[in-house]
Amino acid sequence: MALSKLLKPLTMKKLFATIALVGVLASSSLYAQDSASAEQPAAEAVQPAETASVDTTAPEEEQSFHELLKDLFIQGGVPFMTPILICMIIGLAISIERIIILNLATTNTKKLLGQIEDAISKGGVNAALDITRNTRGPVASIFTQGLMRHHEGIDMVEKSIVSFGGVEMGKLERGLIWISLMISLGPMLGFFGTVVGMVFAFDDIEKAGDISPSIVAGGMKVALITTVGGLIVGMVLQVLYNYLVSKIDGLVNTMEDASISLVDILVKYKVK
Repeated sequence: MALSKLLKPLTMKKLFATIALVGVLASSSLYAQDSASAEQPAAEAVQPAETASVDTTAPEEEQSFHELLKDLFIQGGVPFMTPILICMIIGLAISIERIIILNLATTNTKKLLGQIEDAISKGGVNAALDITRNTRGPVASIFTQGLMRHHEGIDMVEKSIVSFGGVEMGKLERGLIWISLMISLGPMLGFFGTVVGMVFAFDDIEKAGDISPSIVAGGMKVALITTVGGLIVGMVLQVLYNYLVSKIDGLVNTMEDASISLVDILVKYKVK
């Protein structure tokens, strides 16, 4: 059974819809907290002067993590931080989809080869084909293509396995190019926002006619936030990309070893 048929219900559209739903829920929680914080000063203004004087001694609450992220996002500039956030969302969506597919593509090849050898010894190639067709994963698909060509000789079986193995490897590597694009594009957008922010900072210095530390530090802080955001996107997606590459390499090695073992089984039982 082909891997694409098994994983057809798992589409990118559903992943993006799930991430969008999480974003909406997070935004609604932020809005509710902002509304509560806006109502709190109004309630304090209605209180008597004595009560207000007592409340002034209470320590201020620290910002939560998501509130801090929201403030940094706004300080970095929404027009510059939004593309970086989009790169992160797209990269994470593709990475999660690939991780799920690659984990589902993993097959216990030793057990499968044992079942195939037992089926060939008892019921022939047709019995082995029933096992491979009912097993998921690229290894089983390659075995199916090879066994279907058994009547044309061992050489044709090997050629069929090699050809279809390239097709399955291409399916496993699908989407990695877009993750690589997000890894490169995220930091580039961050540096772009930094350069534009520096231009605005020097423009403020020119208008003020004085190199004040507050003007320079404020402008540089806002400009560098976009760089931090872009680097975070690049680092997170790079880790996921390397994990996916190592997972694909392991699956490819497993397919090659299992294909050699299948040919040895066919030669052992002199399947023609």
